[in-house]
Parts: sequence; C-alpha cells; structure tokens
Amino acid sequence: MARAVSFTDCTTFLRGEGHDQLRNPTAARCLALQRSRRSAAAQVVALKKPSGTGAERASIVKPKTRRGDIVAKAGRRAYSTPRPLESYDDLLARYARLQNGSDIRGVALDGVEGEPVTISPAEAFFIARGFAEWIVKDRESGRGVKVSVGRDPRLSGKAIVTAILAGLTSKGITAVDMGLATTPACFMSTISEGYEYDGSMMCTASHLPWNRNGIKFFTPKGGLKKADIAFILQAAATNANQYGASWFLMRNMSLRASVDFLPVYAASLRELIQKGVNHPEHYGAPLKGLKVVVDAGNGSGGFFASMVLEPLGADTSGSQFLDPDGNFPNHVPNPEDAEAMAMTVAAVRSAGADLGVVFDTDVDRSGMVDSSGLEINKNRLIALLAAVTLAEHPGTTIVTDSVTNAGLKEFIAARGGKHFRYMRGYQNVISKGVELNEEGVETHLMIETSGHGAMKENFYLDDGAYLAVKIIIAFMRARLEGSPGLQGLLEGYSEGLEEREYRLGLPRDCFKAEGAKVLAAFHDFIVAQPGWTLEEENHEGWRAIIDEGEGRQGWLLLRQSLHDPLLVLNMESYVEGGCDKIKDTVLKWFEEQVYDVDFSKML
Repeated sequence: MARAVSFTDCTTFLRGEGHDQLRNPTAARCLALQRSRRSAAAQVVALKKPSGTGAERASIVKPKTRRGDIVAKAGRRAYSTPRPLESYDDLLARYARLQNGSDIRGVALDGVEGEPVTISPAEAFFIARGFAEWIVKDRESGRGVKVSVGRDPRLSGKAIVTAILAGLTSKGITAVDMGLATTPACFMSTISEGYEYDGSMMCTASHLPWNRNGIKFFTPKGGLKKADIAFILQAAATNANQYGASWFLMRNMSLRASVDFLPVYAASLRELIQKGVNHPEHYGAPLKGLKVVVDAGNGSGGFFASMVLEPLGADTSGSQFLDPDGNFPNHVPNPEDAEAMAMTVAAVRSAGADLGVVFDTDVDRSGMVDSSGLEINKNRLIALLAAVTLAEHPGTTIVTDSVTNAGLKEFIAARGGKHFRYMRGYQNVISKGVELNEEGVETHLMIETSGHGAMKENFYLDDGAYLAVKIIIAFMRARLEGSPGLQGLLEGYSEGLEEREYRLGLPRDCFKAEGAKVLAAFHDFIVAQPGWTLEEENHEGWRAIIDEGEGRQGWLLLRQSLHDPLLVLNMESYVEGGCDKIKDTVLKWFEEQVYDVDFSKML
C-alpha cells in the first residue's frame, strides 16, 4: 500500500536515519544546499532543531555544506564527507569513479581511515534519477513505469534506499520498496507474474566490508551493461549539477509503495525442488530426512533455511549466521573466503549434516560443503555444476572465466561437454554464453570461479540460491537412486597440488598502456622459455602450459585486471614446490625488464 510521507519522512535519507548504530537520530541536523540556476548562492535549510541533553547536543558534528550533498551527524559511522563546490567536469569524474563494470560501488560510511565516503544518499538520489532517465529514454514519459528497490542488511542500506526511492519518484517513476532482498529476487520481480516491474535496483556491495555499498540494476532482459551504467552516472552528474538534493525534498508528496517479494521468490525455489526431486512417496516434502546447514554470513540469505528448505521437510538445525547484520560480525559473507568456508565445514561436521550451503551477502553466489567436510567452491563448484548440467544437457558448452584449472577442462571433456574458457568478469562470462546461444552453440552453464554462475534455463541470472537448489536436487536424486552423493558427481575431477595468485601493481595514471607493453613482452618470453607452450585457445592475457615431467603439466596466466591498475599472475602446479619454481622463473624475467611494475609481492 502506498502511503503519504511527511516532509520529515522525505528527508530521512539526508539525515541517514535507520542505522541502528547511530544514537539520538532526532538530534541529527540535516542541511541541504539548493543550487539556483540563476544564482550560485547556496541556501542552507535547517530541518530539525537539536534536542536531547547538553552532552548529546555537544556531540553533534557541525557540518559543512556543499551542493547536493548531505552533512555529518552524531555517531561513529556518520556521513561526513564535505567537499568544496565542484566544476561539472569534476562532478562528472567523481560519479564516473563509482562505476565497477556493470554495477556501482563506493564507500557509503565513514569509519575506515583513508576511505572517504563516495556514495552517500545524495549520490544515490541522483543515480536513481539517472536510472529513471535511462529506463524511459525510449518512452514518452515515466508515467506507468514501475521500479522495485531492494537491499542487503548493510548499515547504510536503509538511508540509501530511501534516497533511491525519492530519486525515482522525483522523475515520475512508481517506486516500490522491497525491503530486505537478494539480488536474484530483484531481477525475478521484473518477470514474476503479478509483479512484472519495468526495472529493479538492488542496494548491495556483495562481500565487501560494512562501510561499502553499491547498486545493481535490472530490467526483464537482465542486468545492465557497462555502457548503460556509464549513461546513468553521466545523467546523475548532470542532475547533481543542476539541482541541490533539497530541490525535491522540499515537496510533500507520496513517495513509495512497498511489497514483500522474498516469499514469492522463495516459493518459486520450493516448487523447483519439488518438481526436480519428484519424490515418489512425499512429493510435497521432498527433503524429508535431509539435514542441511546454511551459513548466510549475516547477509540476506537466511531465508533459504526458513522459507525454502524447512517447508520442504529439511532439518536445518546447526545453521548459523542467518540473522541480517550489516556489521558482518562472524566472517566475510563470501564463498571464496577461506574463513567462511572453514566455519561452514565446522558447522556441517558438528551438526552431522548431509550438506552445507554458504552464501555471499546478496545471494548471487554460493558454495557447498559435503558431509565429509569437502569444500566445494571455485573450480570444484564449477565441476559439480558441470556434472549436473551435462547430465541434463549432454554435449553442452560450458563457459568459464580465464583462471580455471587444467583438471576442469579434462573433467568437462570426459563427460562429453565442451569447455569455453573466456575471461574474468562474471558479466563477460554470462554475456559470452548468451552470444554463443544466439549463434546456435548450445550453452547451458556460464560460471566464474568467484561463484557467479548463470544457467540458460534461469534467464541467464547469476543466482546463488538457484545453483544451490540445482545441487540439492541432484543430491536427492542420487540418494533415491542409491548412488553416492556429491563426491560421486565429482568422480574423475582432479586438481594440482599447489596454486598461487600474485597481484602486481601498475602506475595508476597509465596502467592500461603499461600493462599492454608488459603483456606483449611476456608473450615473447613464454615462446622462448624451454618447456613452456602458449595455450592455443586463450581470450585474456597469455596462458602457458608448463611441462613438469612424467606427463604432468602446470600452467600460468598473466592478465591485466579489468578495472584496477594491476597485472594478475595465476599459476598451478602438479608437483611439490612447482609454484615456487614457476614464480622464480617469472620473477627473474621481471627483474631484467624496465617496465614500471611493482612485483614486490613475489619476493
């Protein structure tokens, strides 16, 4: 139900209310700077008179003001990022720096030294206006356009979402607040019958620390591309240049409606499990007798235990960190993180569970643990999902990123599949899968070693809960057939004894050009190195196969980071001490070069 919002409500996002850690929110003072088109003079608008004790009033940070920005307020984790008035070019550059490939990322809260706030509610307000302009650019107006907005439990999430809702509404968009959500649920809200929003925005920074936040964007066609994000940020900068944030907030109007969509999304996952398992005795409770530990890392994934598994008969006792907590107090919510996986392994063993599932913050990635405590993430997760996919779609192509190991390619080939090893960046991997299907190359699985994985059958959506469901179905089908569990599906998969990754710094002002020079020379180095052979099919950097004797082959890959001033060196060896030998060979080459590369981490 839509509700009228008072002026005080409208200004919530400038005050940043909603953070549990902030005390005395009524004592917070919000100043917005309205820039007139006819005058550069700024007007300071005092929205609330401080209240509370004298000590409380003394603790309030007296803010500086700037065009279209917010001010500091009481509390350790307050927005306090005053900047001088900026030229349009500076403003444009500042917004452009928020782009992280196909989404937006930045620092949302103060509290970490050397990390100033870059995405406050004010930036979010104008980014939402930019998205509104993007989504209606081929329409006559925004009338009738609906956009859903979700968030993970980050401390800055409520304030930023309120700003997003305000920004959308200011452009005539019907903005709908989904509250706590997952990234896949946001996309599903654009295609689910009875909802079918024209777009969706998810406020999340995935596994990054508590002070970060960001935004992901969807339409019924899927996630936005890099060029779309660039358009949105340019439009946001233009809006910020024209108006102060108080321009819209001075109005008293109905801002938003709300919807509880997560139960709808959970119901679709339950139905998928029921159909997939097709239990002959209890179809409605196909997980009866299955014990699953869920580790949500205090992100948005706790619903998977209570709303998906338990209603289907599963025992989820022993699950941990299901309650949302934007401090992420227990471990980084990231299935690539060693501590997160180790804690899930310990929980599985302690509970005597059949399976463990670990999610990242916004549930677009997942990892698994089997009953023996075997960690199933990275290459091993790809192998498991490849086995599941190839059983359903024999001969299909599977697209991965560039850093997958040699054993994975052999595993896929042995099961009759084709491995297309592409490049880093989960959107690159997914887009390549879409492209191959459009060209007539059947491609049912696209997955990065980070755990971002999408399936053709699921709208090419990277959905950690969906992938976990596919694995649970395969496990239950194997159990019904009397076959081994997950390790049976992984039979024949092998990994090297050692693996390493080194991140080598490049000069920030010219890292693309300098990196290209290094890679060109590295190609010649590989060709000249005895026992090293260039990988014939390669789409990113240079990858070499390394003869380690007795039929064993290690490998290395040197590539340029997609976004950061870095060269990334990955390697794998099948012999003890092999990675040191590979590293020393490459290090010697770097020491003989004149390129501006910081290889100190290899020393």
